Amino acid sequence: MSLSAVLITKNEEKNLEACLQSLSFCTEIIVVDSHSTDRTLEIARRYTDKVFSLDWTSFTEQRNHAASLAAHNWIFSVDADERVSPALAQEIIERVNDPQGFAAFAVPRKTYHLGKWIAHGGWYPNYVIRLFEKAKGRWEGGDLHEFWKTMGRLGYLTEPLDHYSFRDLTDQVSRNNRYSSLGALVLKKKGQPFSFVRLAGKTISKFIETYFFKKGFLDGLPGFIIAVSAAYSVFLKWAKLWELERSSSHD
Repeated sequence: MSLSAVLITKNEEKNLEACLQSLSFCTEIIVVDSHSTDRTLEIARRYTDKVFSLDWTSFTEQRNHAASLAAHNWIFSVDADERVSPALAQEIIERVNDPQGFAAFAVPRKTYHLGKWIAHGGWYPNYVIRLFEKAKGRWEGGDLHEFWKTMGRLGYLTEPLDHYSFRDLTDQVSRNNRYSSLGALVLKKKGQPFSFVRLAGKTISKFIETYFFKKGFLDGLPGFIIAVSAAYSVFLKWAKLWELERSSSHD
């Protein structure tokens, strides 16, 4: 089996080692780092000599550059806060050895947060394309919601990818703040005008969708916290769009 594991990193010393340990089944590991100031590079070099530095541009450009460095056609793209279980590693090996005509595979991702594996609210199964043939696709998107666009058939794996997305609630709030700023910029670039109806309506509908339609209530109090957080993130995105428009009008 020939398989390249590819990661993009920045200041991931708390996550990286466990992730790299779980990738021991891969033929090579490539880390593309955006000038980390912690121990990320030191940790990465314990597991691979293929560690590169690249100025940050966008998630899409970073991932495409990282994929271009892979020596093998089959790539497994993983984030530092994710772990590959032995069962998933075995399934990946089997698929690479015998892809059965598929050019890419989506893997169900499960997330550990607030002391438990979250099973509802749209968090599981959260299918993401992570195993693919380099020659038959590329990353598309921008600063948010980048995705692998395959030119071939898409298959699905059954074993989940373990995701440790947030260290705690403070980390989740910080991430929501950062991503909502990016989301507001995306809306502005698309020419989407601010609307109070959207600000209020999308915030409320996001909570209803996450907590009720996607059964977040079955996850107990963590499910409620996640639904409120998701709604607040939407609220922040539209509120920040309003702020951007005000700033532009005052220039």
